Amino acid sequence: MTPEEEKPAMPADDGDDGADSTKGGSIKKGLGAKLRAYFFAGILVTAPISITVYLAWLFIHFVDTKVARLFPAQYNPETYLPFATPGLGLLIVVAAMTVIGWLAASFLGRFFHRMIDHVLAKVPVIRGIYGTVKQIFETILAQRSNAFREAVLVEYPRRGIWAIGFITGRTEGEVQNITEEETVNVFLPTTPNPTSGFLLFVPRKELVRLSMTVEEAIKMVISGGIVTPPDRRSPAEKKRPKVSAATYEEVDILRERDRVQMLVSRKD
Repeated sequence: MTPEEEKPAMPADDGDDGADSTKGGSIKKGLGAKLRAYFFAGILVTAPISITVYLAWLFIHFVDTKVARLFPAQYNPETYLPFATPGLGLLIVVAAMTVIGWLAASFLGRFFHRMIDHVLAKVPVIRGIYGTVKQIFETILAQRSNAFREAVLVEYPRRGIWAIGFITGRTEGEVQNITEEETVNVFLPTTPNPTSGFLLFVPRKELVRLSMTVEEAIKMVISGGIVTPPDRRSPAEKKRPKVSAATYEEVDILRERDRVQMLVSRKD
């Protein structure tokens, strides 16, 4: 043994290694987060386009298949062409509807239309189905009916809770005659299936009209509020609220015919 005692070996300083490993881990986490964000961004961009194209292709293929059965093989262009012609059936349907509409607008077309209506109105079962379907299409497609193209807010199912509804027309007949106020027909759709819902007869002055379009309102209903359209009103209108969600929990509101509201305590 040497006179000078040998000093024990000191362990290596792991501080720098620990810092390097922490830095490397943060870099890996940052890279992983970016890749994950890019992946979801790619899905967000491609999914709507892909689904839209796929559904459009299914619809076109369905129409082409049904229309192709109506034409003999010698009149089908695909019989003579070495390739398929997607969309040809859809074009034929559009052209046929246009020609039928042109003929129906003529004097002879109106005569045959009235005659067909008269005949179908005499059939016991068919007249109910035909009349209902005709009224629905006239309401939706007629140029004179623009009331249903409006989204409104309706206080439903109780005071202080608001729901999106769609005006379908002015209330007429017995319902309006027994109601003192002027009422309108409001269709209140359900989420996420807007084809079902409720028919409400709401006083016109209690409706809150929305600036959003019907298409935007339907998207909001279907998405359950996830897709929210922008507010296109002026800055002054945005600062001025139109409705309130405040309610009286301890009182009931009674409405009189002279429109004087009385607050009656529920505890009495």
